[in-house]
Amino acid sequence: MADETLTAAEAEKAFWKHLKDSNTGMLGIDTPGYHSQPMTAYREEETGTIWFFTRDDTDLARDVAQGGAKGMFSYGSKDQHVWACFHGSMSLSRDQSVIDKHWNPILAAWYPDGKDDPHLTLIKFEGDDGRVWVSKKSAAGFFFEIAKANLTKTFPDAGGVADVNLS
Repeated sequence: MADETLTAAEAEKAFWKHLKDSNTGMLGIDTPGYHSQPMTAYREEETGTIWFFTRDDTDLARDVAQGGAKGMFSYGSKDQHVWACFHGSMSLSRDQSVIDKHWNPILAAWYPDGKDDPHLTLIKFEGDDGRVWVSKKSAAGFFFEIAKANLTKTFPDAGGVADVNLS
């Protein structure tokens, strides 16, 4: 369904680039029946780690605190050129260097006591295997592919897909 050959390295590069530009995805425990939730991702591409600020009194933080949590992070870029889903391990942290590095006025709104708020915690997501879809088509290009596929009874070129390992 894709005419484009996409290597794992190209897919990973596109993922990190787009995650930098629009950093909200869905994070959850990787288990049947668990619902992911929207979270803002702070990337550390050199280690394959993605950090999420949360409060320790949320369901997700309490579930991760029980230990051994396997997680899943799903992502769609704002321009819809990159889609991804990664499995990985999750743990809680209060790494002050990470807090200082990413602290901003939007985060501050959730923590009345600032960086010292007793409920402030981080979820450390260490990504491993995943899949990334990349399409460079504009909306007009996408509709052209759909029209062409319908006329020629072929599949549209939707871009490329590659399996990626962040670890």
